[in-house]
Amino acid sequence: MQVPATFAYERADSVPHAIALLERYGPDARIVAGGHSLIPMMKLRLAQPEALIDINGLGGELGGVAVEGHELAIGALVRHAELLDNTAATDLFPIFRDAERVIADPIVRNRGTVGGSLCQGDPSEDLAAVFAALRATAVIQGPGGVRAVPVREFHRGPYETAVEPNELLIQLRVPIAARTGSAYEKVERRVGDWPVAAAGAVLTVEDGVIVRAGIGLTAVGAEGFHAPEAEELLMGRPPGAEAFAAAGRVAAEHCEPHADQRGPADYKRHLAAELTRRALTTAAGRI
Repeated sequence: MQVPATFAYERADSVPHAIALLERYGPDARIVAGGHSLIPMMKLRLAQPEALIDINGLGGELGGVAVEGHELAIGALVRHAELLDNTAATDLFPIFRDAERVIADPIVRNRGTVGGSLCQGDPSEDLAAVFAALRATAVIQGPGGVRAVPVREFHRGPYETAVEPNELLIQLRVPIAARTGSAYEKVERRVGDWPVAAAGAVLTVEDGVIVRAGIGLTAVGAEGFHAPEAEELLMGRPPGAEAFAAAGRVAAEHCEPHADQRGPADYKRHLAAELTRRALTTAAGRI
């Protein structure tokens, strides 16, 4: 039987209360919301937090999806299913619909949270690539106040993020621009599995040329879950098959995939190129 080690349990009644509890218990405390990543790790004793701080009652502070000025604001406690069903978000950014449909299964999507997925810091996380492609900003709150971190600087390594032990991710903010299309492409061994490789793309086109490009990659060892060299290649070029294929090749050249049970490194590098090309093509067709 898989049984977690002993831990304390606290239920936060506000964001400041959650931060105070994090300070009280120290770096061995963990936040729990959906728990679909953390609890299995605890059962296997891969994670042994001293305390779990439950934030499920903070939907009023950490929930909600709304357009605020020129940004889409997504609360960290928003469930995957909520984001998938939110037409304001998916109409602006179809990449959310593409990605959320292939994350795990309905049970996980009904409970798992957007913020929890990012804070888990898994190298194969779908939403890490999505928000990197979107050039989103993570809003983090701690004892010293609120600070903003670009999502491309949010992940510092496997299972390590910019959120300090006494801080809480509270929101993601995504810039909105006209004439923009987005898409996400994923290859998985079976439905709902972690990706063998996946790519997200966001394109803004003005006067027939690309003025902004975002490419997110996951499960292929791309630093910061994005492909800046491929993005730079696209700038100022008209969208089209030749440019997208070239960007895919450059993205693949600059990632560092590792062989594992999901496939050899060469196969993953091939997927990085092909899925980038496909995502760019679909994104351009949605502008």
